[in-house]
Amino acid sequence: MIYLELFLAFLKIGVCTFGGGYAMLPMIMEEVEAHGWAESAALLDYVGLSESTPGPFAVNIATFIGESNGGFLGALCATLGVVLPSFIIILAVAAFFAKYSKSFFVKGIMSGLRPAVVGLVASAALFAALAVFGAGRDVSAVFSDRNTYVSLGIFALSAFLVFKPKLHPAAVIGVAATIGAAYGAIFGI
Repeated sequence: MIYLELFLAFLKIGVCTFGGGYAMLPMIMEEVEAHGWAESAALLDYVGLSESTPGPFAVNIATFIGESNGGFLGALCATLGVVLPSFIIILAVAAFFAKYSKSFFVKGIMSGLRPAVVGLVASAALFAALAVFGAGRDVSAVFSDRNTYVSLGIFALSAFLVFKPKLHPAAVIGVAATIGAAYGAIFGI
């Protein structure tokens, strides 16, 4: 039964979301929490792990969630569920987009989807920020402990390193992981 649940949940995610993996994140969070497949903190770990491993984000997170709840077959079902809609849709789009790309209707659809995708990505970023800073979904709890300030410092340093000296994201992840490991070793978190 878990295999069918994983497949159908990730099929629904794959069908109903546009804009890539991060645009899928709010729906992934909703499905995972509704089924009890992971707590917010564990889900955030999956997000970090999915971003840190090669391959598309949505495929990686579906695979990790599927494996943690149903082993290899669970990973296969969740991954197939999230990929299948995109595969079918891209085949259909490829067949018709070149012919109709100049249509006012198609241009209208695309101009409507762009801001919605930005909103979904912003929502996922806010969720991730609140979870990282230990607040869950409670904004008032953001500054409740010392770990929050360390997380804010790592966040600010990471943003600076990406934009100012334009460090490669892999290097930024390495710097952040090193700081986190040192902090954890010193304060035992």
